[in-house]
Amino acid sequence: MRFHFHCFRAVWTLALPMLLCCLTVHAAELDPAKILEASGAEAKKQPDGVVRIGWSRDDVPVVVDGMRLPPAAGLGSWAAFAPMGDQAMVMGDTVVFEDEVDAAMDAAFKVGLEVTGLHNHFFFDKPKVYFMHIGGRGEPMQLAGGVKAVWDAIKAVRKQRPEPATAFGGPVPTPGKLDSEAIGKVIGHRAEVTGGVAKVTIGREGRMHGHRVGGSMGLTTWAAFTGSDQLAAIDGDFIMTADEVQPVLRALRQAGLHVVALHNHMVGEQPAFYFVHFWGKGQAAQLAQSFRSALDAQARTAALAKP
Repeated sequence: MRFHFHCFRAVWTLALPMLLCCLTVHAAELDPAKILEASGAEAKKQPDGVVRIGWSRDDVPVVVDGMRLPPAAGLGSWAAFAPMGDQAMVMGDTVVFEDEVDAAMDAAFKVGLEVTGLHNHFFFDKPKVYFMHIGGRGEPMQLAGGVKAVWDAIKAVRKQRPEPATAFGGPVPTPGKLDSEAIGKVIGHRAEVTGGVAKVTIGREGRMHGHRVGGSMGLTTWAAFTGSDQLAAIDGDFIMTADEVQPVLRALRQAGLHVVALHNHMVGEQPAFYFVHFWGKGQAAQLAQSFRSALDAQARTAALAKP
């Protein structure tokens, strides 16, 4: 019995590395031709097995600090596909102008991709350029098709209007009466009025450098209402853990609010927090309800995360 066991162990010791090698090779194989077919963009396999696609934004001239910026100097959209078992993951960065963000984000959510960042890379750029980061996991062809859907949504905006818009459009709110009590009742938190602006602030706690930090240190979700009950503007900020980001983003978009930034405010805090900034116009009560819907989506996610 001992002889057979040692023989088996010797054979297994020799076979295991070869088996793992075969499995690794199998998992690392992504077909650039299939990625090309699904995405419509040239696909190149990198030495590490990652397949990358790109789209150079040469459709809109961009001037930065008075200089015409060549697309190769930072105006390229890209997506990279890496093997993950029998599936793949995708990460990417997409160049968007202000009037393309809604369409690009909605398309990403529709195909099951995540939006992981939205920010600028330049100052004094005309038109304003932003970068929307995306990610996801799944079947490689579906992921590539998802990236194509995002880029196609952007192209559809430009086809309809070659030059990027300079405003969301619609009537502009003017100062008037805001029923702060009604706003607070809808949201479930008191609205303070300062200078004609009704603002709701909700604090959160975390830790940084070994110390507790809270709302007074900037860990807040807030919404400010400007204008009148009939026509107001809302702007604000959600503080979120990683698990809460996608539900809040989706809720904001489903409620018709514009997502204008997604980034971090700190480094080294526990847990890691992310912040999404938003904007919208409409009746104050409806805007309050839109904000409340994102709060509710966040609360449901937080409840599921509790042990």
